[in-house]
Amino acid sequence: MLKLYGCPNTRSLRAAWALEEAAAEYDYQHVDLFKGEHRTPAFLAVNPGGKVPALIDGSIVVTESGAILTHIGERFPQAGLVPVDEALRAQYFEWCFFVLSELEQPLWTIAKHRFALPPDWRVPAIEATALREFARAAKVADARLAGRRFAVGDAFTGADILISHTVMWARSAGVTHASPALETYAEALWARPARSAADARERAT
Repeated sequence: MLKLYGCPNTRSLRAAWALEEAAAEYDYQHVDLFKGEHRTPAFLAVNPGGKVPALIDGSIVVTESGAILTHIGERFPQAGLVPVDEALRAQYFEWCFFVLSELEQPLWTIAKHRFALPPDWRVPAIEATALREFARAAKVADARLAGRRFAVGDAFTGADILISHTVMWARSAGVTHASPALETYAEALWARPARSAADARERAT
């Protein structure tokens, strides 16, 4: 059985959401970040980076949320999380790399300098730059998603998980942007039953 290591309010929701979309059986292993369980020898043996999510699939260990979504999509092709069509597959990867390198990174910068880094390493002034960078990336996504239900073709994919999760992350962090199409798109995806089931799975452990 697949085993997912995660913690509520982290990127592990992306992985759990993908597993729920695929109707996969999996064991959810809660890693309490507040108690430092991500720094224990047992977890570092799974992911030396000390971060969630991490997925164990037999002898395969996958870390990094984008890689995990892709692995789940290829492991369960019937779920359609990773397109088979060459052109659509290229769009899927384009969106994944855009989210992880452009849309998400300003939010992670803000989080690090608000609470994740040791106090002496935090630079509050950097937030203004991060907000500007997020707004620019959101504007690009907004233009591409205007009038669209899904990011890639006419079907739900793992790219939709990455995009909508990141938009909702921004909302929870109080990061605003003038991108109405992006908000409408993300809200519709957030209402999917699999996302709700994944959230409940994480919070039940």
